[in-house]
Formats: sequence, C-alpha cells, structure tokens
Amino acid sequence: MGAYILRRLALMIPTLVGIMLLNFIVVQAAPGGPIEQFIANMEGHGGGTLDRATGGGGAEVADASSDSRGARGIPEDLLKELEVLYGFDKPPHERFLKMLTDYATFDFGESFYRDRTVVELVLEKLPVSISLGLWSTLIIYLISIPLGVRKAVTDGSRFDVWTSSVIVVGYAIPGFLFAFLLIVLFAGGTYFDIFPLRGLTSPNWDQMPWYQQVADYFWHLALPVTANVIGGFATLTLLTKNSFLDEIGKQYVVTARAKGLEERQVLYGHVFRNAMLIVIASLPGVLVALFFTGSLLIEVIFSLDGLGLLGFEAALNRDYPVVFGTLYIFTLMGLVLKLVSDVTYVLVDPRIDFESREG
Repeated sequence: MGAYILRRLALMIPTLVGIMLLNFIVVQAAPGGPIEQFIANMEGHGGGTLDRATGGGGAEVADASSDSRGARGIPEDLLKELEVLYGFDKPPHERFLKMLTDYATFDFGESFYRDRTVVELVLEKLPVSISLGLWSTLIIYLISIPLGVRKAVTDGSRFDVWTSSVIVVGYAIPGFLFAFLLIVLFAGGTYFDIFPLRGLTSPNWDQMPWYQQVADYFWHLALPVTANVIGGFATLTLLTKNSFLDEIGKQYVVTARAKGLEERQVLYGHVFRNAMLIVIASLPGVLVALFFTGSLLIEVIFSLDGLGLLGFEAALNRDYPVVFGTLYIFTLMGLVLKLVSDVTYVLVDPRIDFESREG
C-alpha cells in the first residue's frame, strides 16, 4: 500500500502541470487582460467594459503592438511599466515556468487588485467555504445513508415511493432556487423574518459569550446549508439504495440468512461494508463540489465571502494570480481527497489491493 501511495503522489505532479498548462492557455486567450482593464478604468469605462467591447485579449498583452494603446492617449512608458508590473514583459512560456517554480513552494504571488497575497486571501475566505461544505456534507451523509438503506429494505413500499418523489423534486430543482425560496419564506422576503440574510456571523459576534456565538453561527448557517443539502442528498440516497439492493441479492446474503442470523446482523454486519464502497468512492467528488463549485451561487445569494465567490470575482477581473492560485489549490485538494478515498477503500475492505491491480 505504501508503494501505491508513493506512485499516486508522484502522478499528482504531471497531473497538476497538465491542468495548469491547459488553464493557462485558456485564460491567456480569454478577452480582456489586466492591463486592458487598467486602461479602461483610467479612461473611465471601469470593469474592463471597453476591453470587452474592443475584443482585447490577455494573450495579446505582452506581444501586441502598443499603437492602439498609444492612440488612446496611454503613454508608452506607462504601458511598459504595467507590463513589468503584471509580468507580461516576458514570453508566455517563461511566465508559465516561473509560475510552476513558485507554486512548487506554494508561493502564489499577490493579487493584482487587492494588494494582498493569494495565500492571505485564501486563508481569509477558507472558513466560510469550510463551514458550508463541512456541515452540508455531514448532514447529507447523515440523511442519505440511513434513508437509502431504509428505501432498499422497503423497496417498492409506499415509503419508498413517496420518498422517491421527494428526492426527484430535490434533484430536479437547483439549490440556488431553493435558496431564493427559503429567503422568501424565512428571511424577511415575504412571509417570516426568522433567519438572517447576510454574512456568517452577526456584527457584535465578538462581544457575545461563547454559547451565543455558537448559536449565532448556526443561526446564520441554517438557510445556506439547507439550500445545499436539499439539492445534494438526492444522488447519494439513490446511490446508497441501489448499492444495497445489488448486495442484498447476492449469494453470501442468502447464506447468512440461512445460518439464522438476524436481519439487522445481515444488513449491517455483511451488506453494509460492501455496499458502502461505492458511497465512499463518491465522497471526494461530493466534497470538492460542495466546497468549491456547488456553493458559489449560495455564497452570492447569502452574501457569504468564501472561496467560490473569490475565484468567480478573480476570473471576472482577470486577477490571474488569484485565478491560478485558487485553481492550483482546488486541484491539489481534489487529487489528495481522491487518494484518501482509495486508502479508505482498503480500510473498509482489506480484500482490495491497489498495488496488485496496478502491477
């Protein structure tokens, strides 16, 4: 197992390089680089609107002629200083190699617009995304696994039918629509004003005693976590049910029942371990989706300043250090979580041997 883990860790390096190279090419080719945005702001257009209208591209920043910029009244010396400031005075391949060298030591540079390092920004936003992702994942698994087991045991019953109807509705409607519905119902939208609409804590949170801080924290998390859970538990519930149904019909279950074991012993002593393998395999994807992608709109709707919102704003503003820094962190965490998932496979079922499969 140790050799397998070392091989997987070694494979992370070319995987990271390939993903970063692909995204580097895509981002550089996207219209509107940081210099174009700066020029647009100087001319009073703001937000890079002039750049998008004229089709300026980030890939052209370092190579394009400065005639058009000069015609727009931008001094040549200022343009050269901006290119040096943003690192566009070097060819793309040198910029990419320097980025990889810096990222190997977790040096992600500074944001173009926030006057702070990428690491500082990520550490500042991380608690919000962890709060949303951690509690959402925990609640989803606490609901989905028992519900999926119950649906498998009572397959075809009235309970199975009406819970499946609820699950289909939850799967069909996106989480952000549930978020709007929750706001209308419980956050002062139209009916009740029970839960707060903005932020993760109240303004006077630091002055509260610890028990009120805990209550205030969960009070603010109630609606965004609920919106995440409603849209996220459907797939895992059906996955658990189908996995249990596949295992229940196998010969070893028939044998265990023939030996006189109680149904609960058969279900949780034999079936559970095998059925949970596919559920464990889905955990990294669930975590990555809830931490970084699925919570983006939830963060925007409830004004929660997390990693998803940070990456989205950085992409809009062409804040390349933040874009690539967060992408690198997200990718690395996804690869590590996948490795953790494989190790958990072995812990759950020692019969699995990844080393012999790769040999």
